[in-house]
Amino acid sequence: MTTSGTKIKINNLSLWLQNQAIIKAVTMAIPTQQVTALIGPSGCGKSSLLRCMNRMNELLTDSRIEGDILLDDKTVYGKKIDVSRLRCRVGMVFQKPNPFPKSIYENVAFGLRLQGEKNRRVLDDRVETSLKQAALWGEVKHRLHDSALNLSSGQQQRLVIARAIALQPEVLLLDEPASALDPISTLKIEELIYELKSNYTIVIVTHNMQQAARVSDYTAFMNAGELIEWGETHTIFTQPLHQQTEDYITGRFG
Repeated sequence: MTTSGTKIKINNLSLWLQNQAIIKAVTMAIPTQQVTALIGPSGCGKSSLLRCMNRMNELLTDSRIEGDILLDDKTVYGKKIDVSRLRCRVGMVFQKPNPFPKSIYENVAFGLRLQGEKNRRVLDDRVETSLKQAALWGEVKHRLHDSALNLSSGQQQRLVIARAIALQPEVLLLDEPASALDPISTLKIEELIYELKSNYTIVIVTHNMQQAARVSDYTAFMNAGELIEWGETHTIFTQPLHQQTEDYITGRFG
């Protein structure tokens, strides 16, 4: 795969947490406005790699990075990088829906208010646009001031996605966004991912091989902190180069 149209470049990246090597010399590219899936057995480092892309691992004690990550060919690990701004550009949604104990409206507006936005018309427009992009507007438009905690788990996860895209990020990091959801809600999340890639570069961690095959354009297989192989999803699932990859996607290990 060429790296033309690359949004994120990962160059020889290694991560240690409390002196344990979690990621080992990973090099790969994340294509612009495509969905890249990170797959591999539990504990292989895929979620840690995801969190390297917006420097979330720095919130953990005793983390250390070697190598680099470039966003639009500029390092995200420079000393002068505004990490808050980086996390606006590279938004993240976690495995378990985590709405704030506020109204649906205030959940989506939260990040905008933190940035100092006070214009009600701007807030209203961004909230509506974000909820529409997250395929939730039709379900909540008449109860925007009800508590977000009253939504179903699937709705809460789409709300959290709306909260992330309200800040108009360029990249969305999704860490197993459907693993805690029922099959119908999972399908809605997968359909949403397909729609969102026209506006965002998406990286998703998933344990579900069928989901990776359905939603992603590119797939990277990791094991024991190492990147075993990556490329177009169809190729990875039908003609993998490494026996490890074939064994994993066919269920022989993992």
